[in-house]
Amino acid sequence: MIEVLEDTMPEAEVGGEGAEMAPDHTYERYKSLGGIINEQDYQSAMDRAGNATTVDKTLVAQAELMARVAGITLNNAGEALDPRTVLYGTLRRDRNLQQAQHHHSQMSDQRLFAEALRMRGDEDALKKLIEAHPHISF
Repeated sequence: MIEVLEDTMPEAEVGGEGAEMAPDHTYERYKSLGGIINEQDYQSAMDRAGNATTVDKTLVAQAELMARVAGITLNNAGEALDPRTVLYGTLRRDRNLQQAQHHHSQMSDQRLFAEALRMRGDEDALKKLIEAHPHISF
């Protein structure tokens, strides 16, 4: 379950068709797309996103805005959230509890959304995001 801070907006429900995490999303595939999150954090985020029941509506709105700017269509309809949105929300809520020098909680929203797209294996959407933000190092 995703930890929710007290000062956040209401949450959106997770579920519906296509919300499950596909078994073919491997760490090796993620790394081949340029992913930089270590394998332990990758697996933890994938597991938590796959078990998530809610996502903070602010994070849903952030994912939708970044996707819209890049020309990416997210399937956030009704009570069913797109798995890429859920994964972005999971990553954004992570905290650097072990005080690692480089942790994904330090990434910009666009960079973290790119990591979620890589983790889901969505190469086409990743290319669109990178093209929409040429000034950001992905």
